[in-house]
Amino acid sequence: MTGLYDMAGHLIRRLNQISVSVFAEKMRQAGLDLTPVQFSALTALQANPEVDQATLAGLIAHDRVTMGAVLERLQNKGLIVRKVSPRDRRARVLSLTPNGQAVLGEVTPIVWALQDEILTGLSADEKTELLRLMRKAAHAGNERSRAPLQPIKEP
Repeated sequence: MTGLYDMAGHLIRRLNQISVSVFAEKMRQAGLDLTPVQFSALTALQANPEVDQATLAGLIAHDRVTMGAVLERLQNKGLIVRKVSPRDRRARVLSLTPNGQAVLGEVTPIVWALQDEILTGLSADEKTELLRLMRKAAHAGNERSRAPLQPIKEP
């Protein structure tokens, strides 16, 4: 069984569990009802207002079906609005509401502060190196993902 504990997949899953747990605890302490994927969606919308659901899903490397449910929850919380696209009447574009902007402004410093807690036990240099290696591996394996990261290409 010891070999299991040294496998990349097992360790990545464990770190994800730790990350989600720390995130949930900090949101609870702040009196906020937000999940990591909801935070990602709000952050991406702030940087890319008026994108459609499919584009947003690509910006945060999330599958489109799940993204629909995430956006419905954010809309029900009054954090985003969906409007008919001026370019394609069949599509909906998304943007933050003033309340969404305010919540994102409140939660962003909390999320940045909890990053060290996720990688507790590592020195600053080790955290920097681990993040560098994770970015490298995620970039190299992006196309193998069920939901690859698809950043907006600049014209």
